[in-house]
Amino acid sequence: MSGLLELPRELSDDPSQLGPPIPPQPKRSSSKAPPPSTPRPIPEDEAFSQEAEGVRRQPEQFLDLIEAEEGPEEEDEFLAEGWDGSSKASTSVTSSIYAHTYENGRRYHSYRYGRYPIPNDDQEQNREDMKHAMMMELTDGKLHLSPIGPNPQKIIDIGTGTGIWAIEMGDLFPGAEILGLDLSPIQPQWVPPNVRFMIDDVEDEWANGSNWDFVHLRGMALVLRDLQKAVDQIYRHLRPGGWIEFQESHGEPCCDDGTMNPETDVMKKFYALVVEAMAKFGMNLNMPAVVGEFLERAGFVNITCVRKKTPVGTWPKDKTMRLIGLYVREAALQSLSALGKAFANLGMDAVEREVFSAKVREAVMDGSVHRYYYFYFWFAQKPYEDEGGR
Repeated sequence: MSGLLELPRELSDDPSQLGPPIPPQPKRSSSKAPPPSTPRPIPEDEAFSQEAEGVRRQPEQFLDLIEAEEGPEEEDEFLAEGWDGSSKASTSVTSSIYAHTYENGRRYHSYRYGRYPIPNDDQEQNREDMKHAMMMELTDGKLHLSPIGPNPQKIIDIGTGTGIWAIEMGDLFPGAEILGLDLSPIQPQWVPPNVRFMIDDVEDEWANGSNWDFVHLRGMALVLRDLQKAVDQIYRHLRPGGWIEFQESHGEPCCDDGTMNPETDVMKKFYALVVEAMAKFGMNLNMPAVVGEFLERAGFVNITCVRKKTPVGTWPKDKTMRLIGLYVREAALQSLSALGKAFANLGMDAVEREVFSAKVREAVMDGSVHRYYYFYFWFAQKPYEDEGGR
């Protein structure tokens, strides 16, 4: 076993309280790494480790239930504010990268065209930034859950998108070097002096240096065609003791109170269709739940997962959860046009897509059905000593 770590209840919502990374250990004469420490027993909670031999996975029923609001919603609770979609590409890339193609009224990047069937236009950038705001509400303002310590020196954000996470990490750690990678040159030009962006495909051979303290990926487990290759490459280029973190939303609708019929629910059918459509592009949308398996095979230790519920819509009683639900609902609604290319690849014509989209919009806006998604935070550490000498 690689030493999967489980968190005690009082740390489950703030794994950074685990303290700084494990200090380097004296070199041993033996080539074998020291055995991992025994996981600490915990009460059932939302923090759990990937199911494996000798490791206990926490049952779903012990996750906190989201209490539904009674009565009508407050009409003015959420005032719609426009998202600033303006962004200029980094000046560090060549002009050929800026070429775009247009389909169904949406803009797609040309670099590695066809690899990622989601637009990169202002509308999609707004959606990505809104999902970032949702995650910040979900984590009470934390950009990461990995216990990377107070002074990381090298941080890389793979699939940086609009660059918002990298920029905020640059502000949080002004002494660190922050690098954001993406297929699209949509990042802003004016960024903190310690932040830079590059256009690159992480599934190519690694060309981004070594000895990284922290590697961050959000929404990447489900779009990478060879997740194991990517994780293996990250492992090799982390410094000993460095951390990796995946932040992944699993879009399969769930429900705890029986208000959703899993056999007939439109959102369940929508998710199944999206899974089928994205599979044609080599993507597996169910990956977020099993990232730990890939981390373990790569050689990571202290593999930990924190799983949280994100409501779809403003049906929860708790105000923070209602705000999270608003973000999730809006992201789901905006995804309908973003998925046009993927659905067209299934053979659906424009009329079929619009009819089905109308049914999905109606379902998403129905607050009487208490749906939620799971959001997964997987983080793990590269050991200071490694049996394979990797």
